[in-house]
Amino acid sequence: MNIVFFGSGAFGVPTLERIALEHTIKHIVTQPDRKAGRGRKLTTTPIAQWAAEHARDVPVLKAEHVNDHELVERIRAVDADAWVVIAFGQKLGSALLADQFAINLHASLLPRWRGAAPINHAILAGDKETGNTVITLADRMDAGQILGQTKRAIEPTMTAGELHDLLSADGPALVLDVLDRHEAGSLDPHRQSEEDVTLAPKLYKDEGWLNFALPADFNNRVVNGLTPWPGAATALNGKRLSVRRAEHSDVKTEEEPGTIIDPALGLVACGRGSVMHLLEVQPAGKKTMPWADFARGSQVSAGDRFDEDEPG
Repeated sequence: MNIVFFGSGAFGVPTLERIALEHTIKHIVTQPDRKAGRGRKLTTTPIAQWAAEHARDVPVLKAEHVNDHELVERIRAVDADAWVVIAFGQKLGSALLADQFAINLHASLLPRWRGAAPINHAILAGDKETGNTVITLADRMDAGQILGQTKRAIEPTMTAGELHDLLSADGPALVLDVLDRHEAGSLDPHRQSEEDVTLAPKLYKDEGWLNFALPADFNNRVVNGLTPWPGAATALNGKRLSVRRAEHSDVKTEEEPGTIIDPALGLVACGRGSVMHLLEVQPAGKKTMPWADFARGSQVSAGDRFDEDEPG
């Protein structure tokens, strides 16, 4: 089939690669280059970068506003059997979508976790399972009809970054199956249950400051669900410390929340007598390291306490 691919983020790269092997990519639509990183260097999207390296003969449209009249006419003029949309970053309007077969790969088991950050919110909520869903495009965000789903377990210490990569790798088989069934005329779309909808709004940089007065399981989910971005953090002796991975502990304590109980193991007192087990941390300006290495190098002792407030 002839395919127009809409995408910007790295999540869609594996699926784009597989589509290019089995179908014909007629056009790629992505976001414009943006300034990124400490040097604010102009950077292409992961999709545009893949196209430059692997599909130089495919036209790439970097659309600032994909629903502008001229762009709508240009895209709709492309001879395509299907449009595939993955982590594009803009909503496709009704004028652009009219009479087109367009599908979207979304990283959750819809209708659970509609929105911009479904992977993070699944971990933050303590879900044991998530997956991918392919849907038709609709006027409301992620509210289209379901065309197919795959499932994946969320392991206790899995970070959002790791889950992102696993779900990204699961995407190609699901999308290709939907495209095959569309070509064969055997799709069986069904509506989402509005009663079961949960929302996964965009995350912000200041959401990850750890509050040890809250239960350990909550803080563990914050750590794993916000790694690598926006990241969870605390401070020790006035120095900021990012916490990159944590897990459940059965230990109970009467120590004040934020107190380091066992510096070698990374056990920290939390609310309701619970204990948090820190596995990996990242001091400012350094690489991520095992907690034990940090504690040894920083001479952390039992009874030390994490700061309640962020460093000034």
